[in-house]
Amino acid sequence: QVQVVETGGGSVQTGGSLRLSCTLPEYTYRRNCLGWFRQAPGKEREGVAAIYTGGGSTSYADSVKGRFTISQDNAKNAVYLQMNSLKPEDTAKYYCAWGSSGAYCGAFRFAYWGQGTQVTVSS
Repeated sequence: QVQVVETGGGSVQTGGSLRLSCTLPEYTYRRNCLGWFRQAPGKEREGVAAIYTGGGSTSYADSVKGRFTISQDNAKNAVYLQMNSLKPEDTAKYYCAWGSSGAYCGAFRFAYWGQGTQVTVSS
């Protein structure tokens, strides 16, 4: 079982910012597709952002482009999701995820994920 450490999340008002972080074992972090998806109650899972740690290429859902930024820290085996200009519709549980199931990383078809962290944006 992969030990993933997810931190960040919380409650903010509209327009606020939060940063999520996800730390993985090196063997999982290296040359892998990592990212986040989110799921709100009663809604389908939505891929949010992804990064291929082998080269740094990134992908974003249209709904977060220009507001969210995914980044990596190879020294810490960590990926981060900086979320700015948050909106109430960003409210969901966010899951750090990895593995692309053989698909293009930007397809957000993650094979594994952590426990998730709640993000709540109030108006």
